[in-house]
Amino acid sequence: MKTFVWAVAAVAAVAVFGAGCEKKQVVGDEQEPMSMAALSTLANETAAAKTQSATSQVSGASVVNATQASVTTAATIKPEVPLEPLPPSGPYKPTVQEVQNALKNAGLYAGEVDGKSGAKTKAAIEAFQKANNLKVDGKVGPQTWAALSAYAASASAETPVVVEKKSKKKH
Repeated sequence: MKTFVWAVAAVAAVAVFGAGCEKKQVVGDEQEPMSMAALSTLANETAAAKTQSATSQVSGASVVNATQASVTTAATIKPEVPLEPLPPSGPYKPTVQEVQNALKNAGLYAGEVDGKSGAKTKAAIEAFQKANNLKVDGKVGPQTWAALSAYAASASAETPVVVEKKSKKKH
């Protein structure tokens, strides 16, 4: 009995391992790689053929011709308008300059619009939050910006950012 089991196992092993040793028949050796344009044309022709066969059962030659024309036209039209990148996810985060301009337009910020968040900017934010019954934390979050952004739009022209250049002193 033991030899019978070993014989069956040996035959099964030869069958499993021997099956993978023969030369595989390669399908389509004569085919060349296709370019994207060729694939697109092939897809358009296939879609047109499917539409033609589906509409051939409908009576009237004008229906078939109109369907073929719309499939061919729709498949070959390429969008000429470049796609724009998606906006960042989450709420809009204004720049310090935008916040300072809005606070200045609201009459709460008397400092220079320099794009730097300092004590004057924080004090103006807190005054705005207090005046608008918002949580007073000195930070421009989504709720504060929702109220403050109305003043940002009322600016006639943006104030340029003043950048001070520090001179390098040699000792």
